[in-house]
Amino acid sequence: MNIVKKRFLFFPLALICVCAAAQDRSAYLIPRTVYVGDKAVLSLPLPARESGGDITLEGMDADFFSSEEIDIHRVALENRPQGCRLVVEFSAYVPGQLELPPIEIGGERFAGITVNISSALSGSDAAVLSGILPPAAVPGTAFLVYGTMAGIALVLLFALWIVLRGRKFFSGWLSAWERRRLIVSMMRIEKRLRKNLRGGIAEQNILDTLSGEFRSFLSLFTGENCRAKTAGEFGRLVFFQEFPGMPPEWDSRFLESFFRRCDNLRFSGGAIDSADIMALLAELRQFLAALAKAGRERKEA
Repeated sequence: MNIVKKRFLFFPLALICVCAAAQDRSAYLIPRTVYVGDKAVLSLPLPARESGGDITLEGMDADFFSSEEIDIHRVALENRPQGCRLVVEFSAYVPGQLELPPIEIGGERFAGITVNISSALSGSDAAVLSGILPPAAVPGTAFLVYGTMAGIALVLLFALWIVLRGRKFFSGWLSAWERRRLIVSMMRIEKRLRKNLRGGIAEQNILDTLSGEFRSFLSLFTGENCRAKTAGEFGRLVFFQEFPGMPPEWDSRFLESFFRRCDNLRFSGGAIDSADIMALLAELRQFLAALAKAGRERKEA
């Protein structure tokens, strides 16, 4: 009776030991769930070896065991006092249950080792690329569309403003700019005539140029034809009313006096004193400076 009881106790214990040993010798993955393309490690416990150290295959040696479905990065046979283990670092590119290629290391061959590879896609998802996003879903599209619309609206509003009120604004601005350009040009002519007079150019030529250029300047500046006016007619010019800041000593009476003296020197038939021409040029320069200042004050007002 005691013998039978001992046998009944022995068999469960033996079965538990066998299961524990089998479980201890089974391969396991790190991480437990491996997805397509992930790098994983398979560890397979083995019985202890009598002698020898660790054996490692890396690089080209490990890649020798790779296949189209699995890349082998590293294979190691590690020898420990409590037992050996086979370590395989790999990456799989096909989901499902895959069998590792046969591996030979340390005089031993390992074949038939399988691993389960999971897919990031669910079972109902098709293994195809997603559809093309609609234009509005592309980043930056909304900003581009609404920005373009806002820009077009601003351009239309600006064009409408030009049609309604811009002509007057730009007309005044362009007129002021044109008058400023004429004054600067006449100042350069005065400076050139002064230089020519000092350089020995004939006084008669300088007076003719001075009279002609100043008349052309006044024609463009006032909008009246001043090229054929007599000295007395210059006294009736009324454009100075547009420049309230113009000093009274530089009004139309100055122009009448200027051209009268200039004509007297030109047609006197006698010798022309260069000092008289210098005086005319000095008065012209002062007149242009006063006119430019009055134009700036008129623009600011």
